Amino acid sequence: MHVEIRTTDVQPIRQTFSHIARRLGEGKPASRYQEATLDMQPTANFHYLPLWEPERQIYDPRRTALVMADWYAFKDPRHYYYGVYTMARAKQQEGVDKQFEFAEKRRLFDPLDESTRELLVQVLVPLRHVEWGANMNNTYCCAYGYGTALTQACTYAAMDRLGIAQMLSRIGLLLDGNQGSALDQGKAAWLEHPAWQPLRRQVEKLFVTRDWFELFLAQNLVMDGLMYPLVYRQIVEALSPRSGHALALLTEFMSDWSAEQQRWVDATVKTAAEESPANRALLAGWITAWRERLFDALKPLADLALGAAGPAALASARAEFDTRIARLGCAA
Repeated sequence: MHVEIRTTDVQPIRQTFSHIARRLGEGKPASRYQEATLDMQPTANFHYLPLWEPERQIYDPRRTALVMADWYAFKDPRHYYYGVYTMARAKQQEGVDKQFEFAEKRRLFDPLDESTRELLVQVLVPLRHVEWGANMNNTYCCAYGYGTALTQACTYAAMDRLGIAQMLSRIGLLLDGNQGSALDQGKAAWLEHPAWQPLRRQVEKLFVTRDWFELFLAQNLVMDGLMYPLVYRQIVEALSPRSGHALALLTEFMSDWSAEQQRWVDATVKTAAEESPANRALLAGWITAWRERLFDALKPLADLALGAAGPAALASARAEFDTRIARLGCAA
């Protein structure tokens, strides 16, 4: 008996969902990112107004002074939706766990002299409170922001910051042999050390910033744009040789994450600025105001960590930030 096997192509009736097709055009296939992002936020038929703000809808574009004709003009160049994001971070977490296991197994922090250990506790461990603040701020942007293209990415950023805070806590536990004293000392420094109070004040001001896009800008562009190059490049590079380069190993994720995060933040800010001259002027004003506040707030931290080299390191971070802002078209 002869069996003939044939293949038949089955053409789909449509390439994607109707609301996606209305944006992209009929017959055009959509990526998983587009299907998980475009027009996902409800816009009508709400059952009630927010009891805490009855003059607004649950999702309301008027919660920011920024104006967009289409809030789905924003795109994440990483194309993160839930599945891709979780797989990417799970893979990175495996690498981070191996680095911490190696540092603990090899007792890389044991040779530290007491002055270096104390400096790391005073400079690095309190940053976990800054990261928790960044988690809160990005969560606020997700809660009150408009358009899934932005709000889902803010959720991922919030979770990233919580993860970084946990990594800083793990560094503190390595510094004190898992006793927890370094975490207590870091918390005390955050609450009481004079070098941390200006930055703590700005973190708390961010907590009460109501315009969610201003908050997004101040946290993810300005604070991170000044703090991450200062801390994870200038300070870590200066202190790493004193720790046998264990510090550079254990903060590698922060450096890699910052470069990735910058792609999304820059794309978002550039899209907002290109929407209209009014948006560009608004963004420039917010950036200028927060840059001055946060630059001044970081001065005592730079001095605490680097001594006489602190002002030059912070000036370098600011010059890099100003170049970035000019490239985005938001310079005042």
